Amino acid sequence: MAERTSSDPLLDLARAHGVATEFQEFNGGMRQVDAPTLVSVLGAMGVDASSPERVEVALRHAADAPWRRVLPPVVVVRQSDETQVPVHVTHGDPVQAWVEVDGAEGRGRRAAGAVAERIELAQADVLVEPRTVDGREVGRATFVLPPGLPLGWHLLRTSGPSGEAASPLAVTPDRLELPGALDEKRAWGLMVQLYSVRSRASWGAGDLRDLADLAWLSGHEAGAQFLLINPLHAAEPVPPLTPSPYLPTTRRFVNPLYLRVEDVAETAYLSSADRALVEWSAEQALALDSDDGPIDRDVVWAAKKAALEVVFAVPRSAARQSAFDDFRRREGRGLEDFALWCALVEKHGPPPWPADLRDPAAPGALRARTELADRVQFFCWLQWLCDQQLATAQRTAHEAGMSIGVMHDLAVGVHPVGADAWALGSVLARGASVGAPPDMYNQQGQDWSQPPWHPAELERVAYRPYRDMLRTVLRHAGAVRIDHIIGLFRLWWIPQGNSPADATYVAYDHDAMIGILALEAHRAGAVVIGEDLGNVEPWVRDYLHERGVLGTSILWFEKDADGRPLPPDDYRRLALSSVTTHDLPPTAGYLAEEHVALRERLGLLTEPVEQVRRAARAEREEMLAVLRERGLLGDDPTEREVVEALHRYVLRTPSVLVGVSLADAVGERRAQNQPGTDQEYPNWRVPLADGAGRLVMLDDLFTNARLRSLAAVLAEG
Repeated sequence: MAERTSSDPLLDLARAHGVATEFQEFNGGMRQVDAPTLVSVLGAMGVDASSPERVEVALRHAADAPWRRVLPPVVVVRQSDETQVPVHVTHGDPVQAWVEVDGAEGRGRRAAGAVAERIELAQADVLVEPRTVDGREVGRATFVLPPGLPLGWHLLRTSGPSGEAASPLAVTPDRLELPGALDEKRAWGLMVQLYSVRSRASWGAGDLRDLADLAWLSGHEAGAQFLLINPLHAAEPVPPLTPSPYLPTTRRFVNPLYLRVEDVAETAYLSSADRALVEWSAEQALALDSDDGPIDRDVVWAAKKAALEVVFAVPRSAARQSAFDDFRRREGRGLEDFALWCALVEKHGPPPWPADLRDPAAPGALRARTELADRVQFFCWLQWLCDQQLATAQRTAHEAGMSIGVMHDLAVGVHPVGADAWALGSVLARGASVGAPPDMYNQQGQDWSQPPWHPAELERVAYRPYRDMLRTVLRHAGAVRIDHIIGLFRLWWIPQGNSPADATYVAYDHDAMIGILALEAHRAGAVVIGEDLGNVEPWVRDYLHERGVLGTSILWFEKDADGRPLPPDDYRRLALSSVTTHDLPPTAGYLAEEHVALRERLGLLTEPVEQVRRAARAEREEMLAVLRERGLLGDDPTEREVVEALHRYVLRTPSVLVGVSLADAVGERRAQNQPGTDQEYPNWRVPLADGAGRLVMLDDLFTNARLRSLAAVLAEG
């Protein structure tokens, strides 16, 4: 391929759409992205770059696009900034601009009939030459948004002879401040795969009642201040259910698998015959609680769904029906579309579907809203129950003395044929998937199969699907962990049909993405933690720190310039620090080199097993030596003493949050997830057990000697 110059129109077009034309490889070298990949990525954005002539047309369109709009589709600013906003009108026409504070975008926070506050905007003396667009001479006026506008969603309005226009305006916090309690003392909490933690009343998988009980026991008995749980995003409504909580059908709504049937109010009013049906379903699922094999979500959901359908048929009281109706109105079209998708999957199986069901506005889908209205109502009702039981869990956490409570986890993306992919239209790019470039661990790169946000379309709809998702996740949360937070800055787009290596990065407006996240977290009173492990540029971590978003530090990954374990004093203060993470074996297993043995057994090693084992042993011995140097470990420690010493090491860091894997607390050795596998390992299906493989039930958790010993260590910190 001929060498390209910096003035190559294809490169200009790619840059105009935020598509990287070169990137730094894991070995430090710069790699130019080839022309076919750029053309394919642009095509996934709906930009035709298939010939030089079409590239020129697309470049002109990109240059003219802002001038075709009076206002940008959305404006996102920091509260303390003075921001200039371009306004496009027929050249020579006068125009005025103002902010309608907490206008229609405020979602009815003003009292009915109240008049919105109006803040007039001054025009800046900025000379911009007019531009001829579509045969019309268009001028640009520049207005100034003053600093100090109220936080929240407002409307930016303009009026003049050229007509009226309005755009949503988000005024976001400069910085998310920590809750007062964290300024005074760090908080520790348990990191939990909820489905794996079963009580004797669970139906084969941990549920939202178990979450509430675990929150109470963790806070009241052990002094924990938060519970970080796996994503609770919804899976498929019919088997087979995808086990991974990180590949959901939607990130906005909750998996009803986690419902506790007996906690639904209407179960108290079941007839004897209906109660027998529910109890019969429960018996089948309750028997799974003592099964030490992989968790079978399909059996659990079949039992719960059958029981919930019986309860759904029970008439609700006037107050309960009113509350349900309010929930449906508040959640709006998003909930109705998700419930319709569930009903359609139930009837037709998973997509692909016929063309008349291609999206929520297709003729067949519109008919189905009426034909399947009862099933749509059922799936809406399930989300209402999830919302209620999540509220109970968070309330219980606070009653137990937790300052933060439940910390939810937000996955990177969604299933390519899931509810969001069906309902969100052009806001998700159709011709590409998200993944990771080649690195030292995976030289082929990774394809996660998830469709990425389309940056321009997301901006066009004022980030509403993103905002709706955040609001739902944050509604009953004291904190949220954002998986792969670099995805709010840039994502690795793999064009359909390409390998993960034949791809490139696409940039997002991180000021808008992080600003909106900060605003919604501020409104919810929640802490935000960004998972910033791996290939994250230093400036990104600096930016997140500036905005008050906490980072993530894993002891085994934190190294100094010489590759030795990072001293505790050098850890970040604004971070959630822990010994391990869900993508590693629990610490007991890691120390025993289980991660090496497992990868050897599954054929995942790319180097000789003895070489990998030597490296793992050297890493372990180096860490043990550091612990001894700091007086945290004796000469002949037990496994429990090593695990506790590692946690004491993390407690010596300045990090405001310390996470403790529940698996570590009971001595579990098996990993919940083995990256690089699908069916070869029971990912996300391992029930909580101790080091001998004996199941540990929630009912017995806080009498567990290892957990109580580790909790005492944490209380010292």
